[in-house]
Amino acid sequence: MTIDAKTTKPMMVCAFEGWNDASQAATNVIRHLVATYESREIRHIRTDSYYDLQSARPMICHITGQARIVWPQTTFYEITVAPETRIYAQIAPEPNYRWIDYCRHSLRIADELDISEIVTLGSMFADCPHTRPLPIEESALRRGESSIRGGAVKDSEKHSKGGNPYDGPVGIPTVLDMFAEQEGFSTNSMWVSVPQYLAGDECPQGSLQLLQRLSQILGVELDAGTLPQQCVTWKAQADVLANCNDDLKFYIHHLESKYDLDQQLDKLGDGTVSRGDAIAQEAEEFLSHIQD
Repeated sequence: MTIDAKTTKPMMVCAFEGWNDASQAATNVIRHLVATYESREIRHIRTDSYYDLQSARPMICHITGQARIVWPQTTFYEITVAPETRIYAQIAPEPNYRWIDYCRHSLRIADELDISEIVTLGSMFADCPHTRPLPIEESALRRGESSIRGGAVKDSEKHSKGGNPYDGPVGIPTVLDMFAEQEGFSTNSMWVSVPQYLAGDECPQGSLQLLQRLSQILGVELDAGTLPQQCVTWKAQADVLANCNDDLKFYIHHLESKYDLDQQLDKLGDGTVSRGDAIAQEAEEFLSHIQD
């Protein structure tokens, strides 16, 4: 696949551990980029009063025989993904306190780095099957457009079914995204859904799909490294789990049927599938599952 590289100012990709990072699918994108490409730490936001250290505990590590305490902090990286293309990345545990100050501090650093676009990544547990592409929801706002707070509807690009706006609790990626809009940055928020029945494991499939979409936005084909092989292993382990549990197997079949029907209904606008055919197929699949 050949992708034409963008010639704009660099973007900053942000991901946060914790509530916004189901199966570490979002933060593992940053870790993958740092490990795959030439990268260096360029900024930090120290612990200060942003963290409850009983929630985001410091770690002890030994370097050359000496014990050191590693405190939770935000790290900013400069990553060269192509000879003439670099991006910046922000990774941190989700702060416990002072989110407004934290976002303003992050955006001051983005200003210093001459960032043009803020891309926030997130992952969430959802009712989706591991046997299908994982849903990704994306919303983007280009610099100069009015946000919803200015009276205009935010330009949203959905890469999964479900056009209804979300109302409910949010994490630091959403707050940072909205502050960035207010400061005039172009923004892009991407969330991948991962199967809730695999909550105990990392989800390389979610990381790979976010990385692939990031490639399209950046205009540079990013190296997937070993992620495709990890996805094969992840899917095989999920298949074994499902085959050992009849209830889980039936549940996954139900999710597959719903996913496939949603995909068919999405095609109705293109006139490629009739609504009657879609409903008939759903009924046939449901009956076959009951007979199994």
